[in-house]
Amino acid sequence: MHWFLPETPDVLGTLRAQADVTVRGLAAFAGWAGGATDQGPVVRATEHEADGVRRALQVQLRKAFSTPIDQEDLYSLSELLDGVLNAAKNIVREAEVLAIAPDERAAEMAHELHEGMTHVRAAFDRLTGKVDVATGEADAALAAERRMEKVYRRAMHDLLSNEDLRQVMARRELYRRLLDAGERLAAVAERIWYAVVKEG
Repeated sequence: MHWFLPETPDVLGTLRAQADVTVRGLAAFAGWAGGATDQGPVVRATEHEADGVRRALQVQLRKAFSTPIDQEDLYSLSELLDGVLNAAKNIVREAEVLAIAPDERAAEMAHELHEGMTHVRAAFDRLTGKVDVATGEADAALAAERRMEKVYRRAMHDLLSNEDLRQVMARRELYRRLLDAGERLAAVAERIWYAVVKEG
């Protein structure tokens, strides 16, 4: 008689790998926002790389007999991660189309976005086991998003003194897209809380 054991792919490992790529992508994004224009193509490249890891996770989820946390949570966390890096890629593309360089406020927001994602990545190491650490890291990511909101409000206030309508419109769009990326980051952090509470 042959015994066939169900596959147990390392789905958490793959989710962490996607988060690693996302952190790298957002580090490049922060560099781009700080004036390193050569980092724009890096953001796009990492976004494509992350897509590949996400597809691998989807295949694993279809094959897995059981997973360390709920399959729906794994899928959602992966999807939400994808949304953050997609938002960063689109910001780079939009800035290029509008021929507008990110300024100091945009750089601040991009830095906080990267900072928040490093906390999300740390939380993924504790989705099982020390879940209080995972929720603490999720809270740190949410705090980064709140700092982005404060920078956004200052940036919008600064625009009031700008008489160049084209600059005002372009920068307002850039700031709004950055804020949207922050909200996507917050959605990942909130899902971490949901996954942990549900498993508890």
